[in-house]
Amino acid sequence: MKGTGRSAAAGSAARPSTGGASVAGVPVAAAVAAFALTRALLLLWVLKVLPVRGPDVTSDVAVIYQGWYEVLRTGTYPLDDVTWQYPPAAALAILSPGALPFLDYVRAFFVLALICDAAVLALLLYAGRRPGKSTRGMWFWIAGVPLLGPTAYARYDLMVTAVAVAALFAAARRPAVAGALAGFGAMLKVWPVLLLAGLRGRRAWGAAAITGASLLLVLTASMPGALAFLGFQRDRGTEVESLGALVFHVARHFGWEGQVLLNYGSVEFLGPYVPLVSGLALGLTAAAFGWLAVWRLRASEFSAATPADAAFAAVLLFTTTSRVISPQYMVWLLGLAAVCLAFRSSRMGLPALLVLVATGLTFLEFPVWFDKVVASDPQGIAVLAGRNGLLVTATVLACRRLWTSTVAPRGRRGRRALPARSDRGRASVGS
Repeated sequence: MKGTGRSAAAGSAARPSTGGASVAGVPVAAAVAAFALTRALLLLWVLKVLPVRGPDVTSDVAVIYQGWYEVLRTGTYPLDDVTWQYPPAAALAILSPGALPFLDYVRAFFVLALICDAAVLALLLYAGRRPGKSTRGMWFWIAGVPLLGPTAYARYDLMVTAVAVAALFAAARRPAVAGALAGFGAMLKVWPVLLLAGLRGRRAWGAAAITGASLLLVLTASMPGALAFLGFQRDRGTEVESLGALVFHVARHFGWEGQVLLNYGSVEFLGPYVPLVSGLALGLTAAAFGWLAVWRLRASEFSAATPADAAFAAVLLFTTTSRVISPQYMVWLLGLAAVCLAFRSSRMGLPALLVLVATGLTFLEFPVWFDKVVASDPQGIAVLAGRNGLLVTATVLACRRLWTSTVAPRGRRGRRALPARSDRGRASVGS
């Protein structure tokens, strides 16, 4: 990245100073205005000033989260609630609205979601001003989050994504901080552990292990039921929005005798062959992790963008092969894609664009046409197949680009250039 840094620095020196009023020629005021307008729309949706067709997505906050909040305040996890399927530190996110006692729980939660959203924007804006970086990630984030609709603010995934984004930006200069944030994120909602796939050095992995283990020890010792989520998560089936669910959506039109029921906190298929499809999904997830392990062993050419690119590919693999693809999972992908696009050397431009389109289809799939999805209506199947097809395509592309950009061809390994020279050459490549 040194070559890009020098050329960027030289270019900025040649240009007249704007006093920090713009980022790469784009006024900061325009970004702030776009953010304010789109987030005002989100708030109008979650506060029900503007109605959205379909089920009330804010019920998770008003009923489930608030119910957990009341239980957690007593000093225990919700042991008898199978919908509690999150790691121990998730309690911190659920309890966080209590930090705003002048608001009721629901409004306080939405305010905190907005704050985390703005924090991600600030990180992307700051990164966009650095040598070798780009404002593409900032604009991607501004456009992407509202495409998901009110679900973006009606789940605590924005909080987790903010932690993950901070971890990836810290990776280059503060690997221990990046590792600690990844460990903390994993204790919030597991998936940030995948950030470690692209982090190099013992400090990052050690910090992640120490942070995660310390949080687990403290929370397990202080509150009973910290590990109850493991059993609840294990027993989940095939959710109606997942990739495997498409088999049953089509099969219902040919006499399949299963059911669609609310099970373990989500709408799932129950009936013949469902355990088989769920098992196949778990097998695909295991195969995905196997591919990641092979990639990690073979990868040798790392650029500044590699930690973000690897995290994006890893989470795409996890999401696409999962038995459950909840709408809020798209927030994770939007955040990681935005970080990728903040690096000029990233090759994740096309996969990120596919995720952006998939996010818009997800809003249509849930909540707008969720009744059609649950009924396996042709419109519901079409939008679900389109969304999942885009995710599969993005996953394949992201993994291929990650491999080709980091794994040296066999004939070139023995005569590979020095790491510093390789980094300089790679940093000059745009996405």
